[in-house]
Amino acid sequence: MEERPVELSVLRSFSPLDGLKSENLLALARKTNLRSLAAGRVLFKEGDTDKRTFYLVAGQIELRAEDRVIGTVRAGTPEARAALAPGLPRKFTARAATDVDYIMIDSDLLDVLLTWDQTGQYEVSELRGDGLDVTGDWMTTLLQTKAFHRIPPANIQAIFMRMQRINYRAGDVIIKQGTEGDYFYVVVAGKCVVTRETPLNKEGIKLAELGPGDSFGEEALIAEAKRNATVTMATDGALMRLGKQDFQTLLNEPMLQWVDYEQAREIVAKGGKWLDVRLPSEFQNFRIDDAVNIPLYFIRLKLNALDKGVQYVVCCDTGRRSSAASYILSERGFDAYVLRGGLAGNDATRPRR
Repeated sequence: MEERPVELSVLRSFSPLDGLKSENLLALARKTNLRSLAAGRVLFKEGDTDKRTFYLVAGQIELRAEDRVIGTVRAGTPEARAALAPGLPRKFTARAATDVDYIMIDSDLLDVLLTWDQTGQYEVSELRGDGLDVTGDWMTTLLQTKAFHRIPPANIQAIFMRMQRINYRAGDVIIKQGTEGDYFYVVVAGKCVVTRETPLNKEGIKLAELGPGDSFGEEALIAEAKRNATVTMATDGALMRLGKQDFQTLLNEPMLQWVDYEQAREIVAKGGKWLDVRLPSEFQNFRIDDAVNIPLYFIRLKLNALDKGVQYVVCCDTGRRSSAASYILSERGFDAYVLRGGLAGNDATRPRR
């Protein structure tokens, strides 16, 4: 199926997209493509529950119920300004009566953008200046993450209102491995590099490079542990930071999904996977059969090895490290759950000799 970029003017022709602020409409355009469907093909079926919103750009769609045509929608008409057959589960089957062009939008993303558009009072203009390339992209990038879809709108507004902006120069160390955690950071402008010192490499292994919209510093706050990596400015830039207590109550708690051992087993039985974030030495000593082992400090580096189509039950010994890992995964679009009580609190492991 051919996909093409969608013009902003196309998005503005639909409701309620025409009410979005420019920066949010642009963010939506980056996530949306114009798609084609041949006559006779089905766009969605009666009873579907996928959270997707469809708009008809060109052509004609038949709406069918119990194999009977109960109505048609033609592109360019007032009826076509609204989403096709909204509401879940779908009450109708949408079938292409002619060749059609359409757009499909993640319904949760659209809802978050519309909510933030109408409740957010954080002025992007306050961030501009100082000769830095600062835009609202960092905010819309955060809002587009799946994890933010679970956060109440009031929390999102409070998060942005309580963040502080700090300017940095290239070479400045933002957080140092081994120190106590006090803030959660989001990159607004510039780039940062994440490194981890090891006994064999005092200079530090490069784990990641971060740009606008990327965040860091959550592991130490969630696990109440020392920083497990150093983050240094690679260029001049600006960061937003959120204090530990605000992070815990506004961002971390709503984002985590906790499950007990029986619920975890059900998830795995349906195709999910155990993800153990302890050190390899701990994993070798005792573990859950078929668990994947990626230590917490390597999670960001190993994201490409994980499948966003799989549900992960994250575990460690007590739940501290696994909750930090689950936050990172959820923030980046994975469906992650935390084993309540950890391995120590559940009869879930088998000793290895």
